[in-house]
Amino acid sequence: MTEQNTQNPPPAADQSAPVVNPQAVYIKDCSFEAPNGPFVNAQTNPQVNLNLSTRATALAQDVHEIVVQVNLEAKAGDKVVWLLELQQAGAFLIRNLSAGDLAQVVSIVAPNYLMSFARATVSELVVKGGFPPFLLPLVTFEALHARAQQQAAQQAAAAPPASSVN
Repeated sequence: MTEQNTQNPPPAADQSAPVVNPQAVYIKDCSFEAPNGPFVNAQTNPQVNLNLSTRATALAQDVHEIVVQVNLEAKAGDKVVWLLELQQAGAFLIRNLSAGDLAQVVSIVAPNYLMSFARATVSELVVKGGFPPFLLPLVTFEALHARAQQQAAQQAAAAPPASSVN
């Protein structure tokens, strides 16, 4: 006697459902310099300045490149110990999102995803440069996104109204 499968086939995926999928993660650009080599006073704990930014570019329909730019400068007194610049990038398939949700994905969700890769790259480069590992701090991309929205709203409010010419 044979068994018959009475289950229905799985339903087709909803084509209008929101989609956010990383397609690739890569280093877009990277630079590490140790102008004095590891011969700077090892007893000094260097002061590290961090600048972080993000940008998003549409590569194709529904495909966006997100780049997290990390600039680090470690100084001991007035001597530069090391400099590091990293552009950690990812290509993301993003579709079926409202403009507001898309803005949150490209400025919060995707950068948060890329930061773990950036942390690993930064730590590895600093160690290979002959220095103790440096761990990037946690970043609140939500606060950066909110600040950018607030600045955009202030600029829009300060802009002179468009006049029409007849």
